[in-house]
Order: sequence, then structure tokens, then C-alpha cells
Amino acid sequence: MDFAKSEVRDGMQIDWDAAIRMDDGVVLRADVFRPLGDGQYPVILSYGPYAKGLSFQEGYKSQWSRLIKSAPEVLEGSSNKYQNWELVDPEKWVPDGYACVRVDSRGSGRSAGMLDVWSAREAQDVYECVEWAGTQGWSNGKVGINGISYYAMNQWNAGALRPPHLAALCIWEGSCDYYRELCRHGGILSDFLNTWHPRQVAGVQHGVGDRGAKSVVTGELVAGPPTLPPDALAKNRTDTPGEAKTHKFRDDYCAARTAAFDKIEAPLLSAGNWGGMGLHTRAISRAGSPPAPNRNGSRCMATRTSPISTAATAKGCRRGSSAISLKTKTLAGTNSRACPSTSGIRTRHSCCARKANGRWRARNGPNSSDGPSNCEAEAATVFCYISSNGSPLALLITRQSSQRRNVSTPPAGRDAFSNR
Repeated sequence: MDFAKSEVRDGMQIDWDAAIRMDDGVVLRADVFRPLGDGQYPVILSYGPYAKGLSFQEGYKSQWSRLIKSAPEVLEGSSNKYQNWELVDPEKWVPDGYACVRVDSRGSGRSAGMLDVWSAREAQDVYECVEWAGTQGWSNGKVGINGISYYAMNQWNAGALRPPHLAALCIWEGSCDYYRELCRHGGILSDFLNTWHPRQVAGVQHGVGDRGAKSVVTGELVAGPPTLPPDALAKNRTDTPGEAKTHKFRDDYCAARTAAFDKIEAPLLSAGNWGGMGLHTRAISRAGSPPAPNRNGSRCMATRTSPISTAATAKGCRRGSSAISLKTKTLAGTNSRACPSTSGIRTRHSCCARKANGRWRARNGPNSSDGPSNCEAEAATVFCYISSNGSPLALLITRQSSQRRNVSTPPAGRDAFSNR
């Protein structure tokens, strides 16, 4: 049954429940938000199990209240009716010439299939979704994957598969090691999956149907349209909490759900905060280790760790047509062996970028290839962006002191993933 439809709302062309057929015949459903008209646009894609039709305000009421209290400017420039947990707001990105694609992962929300989180099958699904998005008539062929937590975690494995149309990864608080970071900390079983999976995943499994929520925008069931009995739902999902108990040691099951950094070629921005150290933070420091070069000999990635909360981080972010901007209170150079390390530096933040010549450098900042002794910490704004020709992520620093302000800006007219 095809229940896809397209309409114009709030200055956007919206394709609801667009069908994306996987190589095994399963059809996933996606909502596409894009500018009006017949142009071709860079794509921001997400893939996850939290139901694309479930509004942030309804599904995560307390988190929404805390967010708008700590960062009220989030409400500006948007009706906020399309806000979704841990994803970008299309009303703020579509006007700048981006298409936003939200895919319900296999077995969740409006997508059929077996629900098996972080599996190799999911990584393959993300690959195929990227290729689908990169070949649509409204796409310019450049697809970036973006999202927080779950929407970030699958990016590691999907990136390792190297989809041809993948232009960049934005991995915001994304754990990378299933065994060490998610299930067993130091070999000790974590109780996280026992609470997270029933509440946030099984609660919006495809087939919950009329026992679940409806979209406040379309009125459609967010985990339907079918309504299946509980025993059928159980057969259509793996026992994720049980699997964590079964796999007491790191084995092939865990390895299949763990990032292979050396296989990732796409430029990326990876960020996290010290408050999430039980799950996501370790991945940020691991991602900052010197990466392998890609086929053209260059390799670049940037990582950022911060002790502040996600809401406060969001408050400090500015989106522009030429860059993704992260505002930090201090910036420290780091050494190439332990990036991001702030050993011997009195600072609370760190950020690094690796250039093709193997030296860690921040433009207009310290050359830290010789170790932390050459590093300095001061007020800064960090700009991370991807050039239009798909070259690696560049790290640009605006340093600010009481005497002077030295500014380095991205090339005029350039934005992430686009041809402009």
C-alpha cells in the first residue's frame, strides 16, 4: 500500500511517507522537506527509530520545556510544529536551500521490517537511503547525515561503507563502541538498554498503530498505519536488552555494531559533552585520533568536547550559509598523538583538525604538532565547514582578546555540501 503524498506547507514542499525500497524489498518511509520549485539542493539526512511523525513537544515534553527555558532563541524563526527529537528543524534549513530527509528506520514508525537497532542491516539501510537521496530530482547529489545520539551512532558504520553520494557526517554525541560504551562499561553490564529500548524504541515500533500517538501536523498514526497485536510486535523486533546480557564478552555481534574508523573517508564533525561520558564521550576522543588518509591522500576531521549540556551547546550554535559555527569559551591546541588532549593546559574545551600533511593545526591558532607546549587557550569561535567541491572539513578560528580580534572566515558564497 502506498500512502505517500506531497503538499505545500509553511513555505516548503513536503513529501510525506516517501517510499525508499531496500535491496531486500523492504520499504522504508521518509518525510522530505525541500524548497519550493524545481531546483536541486544539498540534502541533510537522518535515519532512526524514534518516529519521524512524533513531535518533540509531545514525545519529549520535559526535555522540550528544559530546552526552551535554557535556550529560548530556539523558538525564533520557526513555527516549531516540525520539531523532532534530536534532529534539525526544517523550517530553519529549507529557507537556506537545503532539503531535509527524515527516514524512519527499519521496523520503526512508518517503516516496515524487523527492528534490530545498530545492526549491520541498519548500516546498509543508511547507505541505500543516502544513495536514494543523492539521486532524486530535487537533490544536487551531495548528502550529509546529521543527528544526535542514535542518529549519530549509525553514521560511523554507514560512513565506513562509503556511499558514493555521502558528502559529510555530522556526528553529534555518537557512541562508537557497542560493547565498551553502550552495554558493558569495563565489562560491567549497563542498565541503559532496559529503560531506553521499551520507552523510546518499542513504544513507537511499526505496528503500534492506534495504541500510539498521532502526528500533530498530519493526523496520521506515527507508528502505523497497521495496528498489530503485542505478540506480533515482539516477533518483529530483536530483544536488544536481552542481547546485551547474552554477549558478556566482545564478540562478532558487538564488533558488527562498532565503528571502523579506518574505513571512513567522508569529512566529519564529531562533538560531545562531558556530561554524557557514560555513553558518547569516549567516541569523540577516539574519533580525534589521527585518521587514515583517503584515496586522494588527504584526510581531515574535527572533534570537539565540552562540559556543557546539549541544550547549552545548541544555544551556542549558529547556522549560516557558509559554515557550521560552534561558539566556545576557550580553545586549546592539541597534540597529534592524543587529540583531543588538553594535558598541561588550563582549559575546559578542546578542538582539533588534522590536515593532509599529518600536522594538527588551527588556522590563526597554534601549530601543535610538537606537543602541548606550543598550545594556547583563549576566547574563540570555531567554524567547521565543507567546501563545495567535497574537499575535507576545514577548521577556521576566530580568536578574540582584549587587545585585538583576528578573524579568519570561510570563502564567500560557500556552504556545506552545496554547489553555490
